[in-house]
Amino acid sequence: MYLGIEIGGTKLQLGLGPGDGTLNALWRDTVNPAAGADGIRGQINVAVPDLLGKSGIERSKLEGVGIGFGGPVDDATRTVIKSHQIEGWDNFPLADWISELVGLPAALGNDADVAGLAEALFGSGKGLSPIFYITIGSGIGGGLIFDGEIYRGCGRGAAEIGHLRTFDQRVDLRPRGQQPVLKRALVPLEELASGWAIGQSARDLPASHDSELYRLVCGQVDRITAAQVGQAASHHDHVARQILDRAWRHLAEGIVQVITLLCPRRVVIGGGVSLMGEEVLFQPLRQLVAERVFKPFAGCYDIVPAVLGEEVVVHGALALARRRLGGGVP
Repeated sequence: MYLGIEIGGTKLQLGLGPGDGTLNALWRDTVNPAAGADGIRGQINVAVPDLLGKSGIERSKLEGVGIGFGGPVDDATRTVIKSHQIEGWDNFPLADWISELVGLPAALGNDADVAGLAEALFGSGKGLSPIFYITIGSGIGGGLIFDGEIYRGCGRGAAEIGHLRTFDQRVDLRPRGQQPVLKRALVPLEELASGWAIGQSARDLPASHDSELYRLVCGQVDRITAAQVGQAASHHDHVARQILDRAWRHLAEGIVQVITLLCPRRVVIGGGVSLMGEEVLFQPLRQLVAERVFKPFAGCYDIVPAVLGEEVVVHGALALARRRLGGGVP
């Protein structure tokens, strides 16, 4: 039995399980970004005994801990490199801190990597290799899984599709009296196609009174989120479809580059934005990728939704612990 921990920018989850795609118990809470890393560490201090107590599983039954952290981590030092969302994690020895807290060995991974591992072993990628996993939420992360193993490059990460740069049209503000002009700029993909970016694109547009999107928020443009853009697009709202068409074109460009370099057997997409579903996201995205893909690889891949839901990182953290610390391959 293992303990799996997901530490994100908005969510903290802990789970108990054997690392085979099943969960015996789950603890979930939101995090307060203003409280920083100290606040999350305090929550973990409370959550571990609470989870064990409610599950009825004795601490002596645990063999180790797996951690999926929302940011880059260093395999050699078992430390967090940085969190882009929560202050106070830079260069923090997270694996050692968890080991001391729980009294067990700990394995540390990036959250997208371990989510990709879970989908490759137990979810949409089961039985296939290589698997390229993409999570699209407030940011965009990626994980590359070869034969059931996470590819980590030289040990500080890999598959960071959200930080690929793509060309976008940006307004170049001119001095007073001159008209602003559009110019092409290289921009990280997650600034164009993440949930945050989709919501921001909608908030930047002038309100359109004949749009379902703006009726959803009663004309209060500053309240628009990516989820509402997706909801309006499912009703064929022209403004929402325009916003998503731009985001999917950029996302397709990133996926095409991944396919050209790695030729994965399957691309699995998870995260909150993936919940927009088949008609709104997956059908148009597949078409855009097919139009642009390196033709010799056209029949080698497919693009599918993830299936493990909100617990995917916990499942991956448990599998990581089992592989590195205990019973081996699930």
